[in-house]
Amino acid sequence: MANSCLQLSGFLMSCIGWVGILIATATNDWVMTCKYGMNTCKKMDELGAKGLWAECVISTPLYHCISLTQILDLPAYIQTSRALMITGSLLGLPAAGMVLTAMPCISLGDEPQSAKNKRSLLGGVLILLVALCGGVSTVWFPIGAHQDQGLMSFGFSLYAGWVGTAFCLLGGAMITCCSTEPSQHYNHHDNNRFYYSKGQGPGNPVPPSTNHAKSAHV
Repeated sequence: MANSCLQLSGFLMSCIGWVGILIATATNDWVMTCKYGMNTCKKMDELGAKGLWAECVISTPLYHCISLTQILDLPAYIQTSRALMITGSLLGLPAAGMVLTAMPCISLGDEPQSAKNKRSLLGGVLILLVALCGGVSTVWFPIGAHQDQGLMSFGFSLYAGWVGTAFCLLGGAMITCCSTEPSQHYNHHDNNRFYYSKGQGPGNPVPPSTNHAKSAHV
């Protein structure tokens, strides 16, 4: 029962983390960039927001974004973060499906428990890969943006990616630990077996055979 509760908790945490990864991938408020101080940039309307897909200029009357469509001209940290976040978003779907169908409350015919454990273990490993993709992207991107344009603060998308990475890491670890098959110990007492017959206990001696009695009188 405790194993099932941990597996269900890990599945729910992984789903929440996957949603956080999807939000971070789809939005562009990863970092807030500015070449001057924060107050100066706000006055000059030069406060920028940068994400995986667009670079925006934030001002009071206008929120203008320029799409980053020229892939070959983009810095390496943007291209790598894009690839990792897309990979993590795609891996989350089969991982959730594998873990869901491996739940104890779901039965697929006469499937043995060992097959469900293997499928749950594979789903947990995929969720850990989602966390790895999200972790590398959300750490590398702000470092690259700071070296490129000057980082002032983190955006909403980056926080969503960090939260999603943490939930996927915890959920995947819980699912992986709950998917291992318990070791079975067998105690063999081949040398200390007692045989019982009807009407006789372990302390009752076995009567001698009649053949031995006849041979004694000869």
